[in-house]
Amino acid sequence: MLSPDILLQVLWTSVANASYQAVLAVAFALVLKVAQIWNFTQPALMGVAFYSMYVLVSWFDVPVAAAVLISLIPVVGLAIAIERFAFQTLRDRNSETLSFFIFSLIFAEFVVFLLTLIFTTAPTFMLQNMMSPIRIVGGVVVSDWDLIAIVVAPALILALWLFLRLTRQGQYLIAVANNADLAEVYGIDKSRCYQLTMTIAGILVVGATYLAGTKLAFFPELPVHLMVFSVAATILGGIGNVFAAAIAAVLISVLQQASVLVVEARWQPLIVFGILFAVILFFPKGVRWKERRLVRGASAVPAPSKAT
Repeated sequence: MLSPDILLQVLWTSVANASYQAVLAVAFALVLKVAQIWNFTQPALMGVAFYSMYVLVSWFDVPVAAAVLISLIPVVGLAIAIERFAFQTLRDRNSETLSFFIFSLIFAEFVVFLLTLIFTTAPTFMLQNMMSPIRIVGGVVVSDWDLIAIVVAPALILALWLFLRLTRQGQYLIAVANNADLAEVYGIDKSRCYQLTMTIAGILVVGATYLAGTKLAFFPELPVHLMVFSVAATILGGIGNVFAAAIAAVLISVLQQASVLVVEARWQPLIVFGILFAVILFFPKGVRWKERRLVRGASAVPAPSKAT
């Protein structure tokens, strides 16, 4: 019989470790919802984010907070470039969905290969000391990294929710997500909305990479593995339910971490693949929960009358 302390420890660790996974899942689900693209270029953005931070922190002794902010420049720039010069070009040519899929995969692998040539396949640590101070709270080991993750990840997701709900640009994204052609009739530039969506995804990826990079040994192929988790969470949460993807990411993480109580740790990655296989097999169009908009109350907000 497992003690309550062990169960609480597994639950706490699972939720903390799910922080960056939840943010990555939301970034992936947002692009899928608004732009209708399975954005498999996300590993490329994550790789650029990590190695930008790593170079700044390890080579030039830039404070971590400043490195995170500076890394937004190449990551967001790359995200906008992907949308403007790749995705938009494919749209203008009326390309099939498969073309977006193939381009995304090839581009991600190209960037991963380039990063491998530059930084090798060796695991890399962003910080010189990856050990985080710990304390015992109610019999549960809580590290400083856990506390930061529990604050940063929900803050990023909440900020996105508030942006979509309370700002005009957020309402434009909702309108485009619901019906892009109708949104243009009301004067909304859907191309700008797609670029804004990729910009937000880039910001979320930087935040998630900061959390992952200060916790894990990073190597160029790691973002590809994390992408599988994001896809599984997006489908399990229900395609189109952006914030449900975060909840699904936490549930998958808890299941994965709890499995260590019954199976060896080396089998844990199979759980994510197993969930992904099962969902694709039985729910090829995604799990259908109750139909919801990006934010509560969005159905009461028609496309704005004019874009400014």
